[in-house]
Amino acid sequence: MIIDSHQHVFWHGRDDRGLVDDMAAHGIDLAWLLTWEIPRGDFDSKYSGVLNPSHIRADGSHPGIPLQDLLVTRDRYPDKFVLGYCPDPAKPNAPALLEAATRMHDVRVCGEWKFRMLIDDPRSIELFRAAGSLGLPVVLHLDIPWLNGVYQHEWYGGTVENLERTLQACPKTQFIGHAPGFWREIAGAAENTQYPEGKVTSPGRLYEMFDKYPNLYADLSANSGLKALTRDPVHARSFILRFSDRLLFARDYYEGQLRDFLETLDLPASEKKRLYEDNARSLVPLK
Repeated sequence: MIIDSHQHVFWHGRDDRGLVDDMAAHGIDLAWLLTWEIPRGDFDSKYSGVLNPSHIRADGSHPGIPLQDLLVTRDRYPDKFVLGYCPDPAKPNAPALLEAATRMHDVRVCGEWKFRMLIDDPRSIELFRAAGSLGLPVVLHLDIPWLNGVYQHEWYGGTVENLERTLQACPKTQFIGHAPGFWREIAGAAENTQYPEGKVTSPGRLYEMFDKYPNLYADLSANSGLKALTRDPVHARSFILRFSDRLLFARDYYEGQLRDFLETLDLPASEKKRLYEDNARSLVPLK
């Protein structure tokens, strides 16, 4: 079985049927469908061409990938999807919204957390603790606010220092790291670029984080995960073997580049099974 632990729907020009067809074409049996709530003032018009146009507001802003699109998809294809949902932590009583979604709609994942707010903001910590009490893993998108002293308008969550404080504050919650601000830390000297390139000559802070915090996992999705591995295939293999109990196969898009690359690494069958299935099932047991 292959589980895609980070996926969206009505996204990049494909509806739910298009997603199911793509999953079949690439041997994906099940996917975690995640929301992405965009607060009104944070919408960037560059996303207009990849989000569902039926949700555009009169003022030109867009709410992102709402829970209702996931519900439509899951109800049409009930054997193909596990639902995720992450309310904006700035909303009044966001933990209650998350709990209601688990009870009404069988939401099993808190994600995708992708907001222009530090992940260790007290409002996020409250939401993460609620997720932990509900048994939901949290999928985090991390993009740094500053790069070479220049403010990055499109940032989410903060740095790995913010992540570490979050892990310490929520030891009973399982977190799944994702995105450039997370994966750049696979190697040392990552401070000056969003997508580091070249051979990995020294281990990055992810090594220490995985060793120190048993509640930290990571998904291999998107360009950030793929580039972190393909920049140095020899290192990628050793990294995967060392942390195979913490890594999840995921795409955040369509097609099969990640799986194609993983198949070149000559991983033992037991380790591939962890990536493709076991780790996801340990976090979200299938009913």
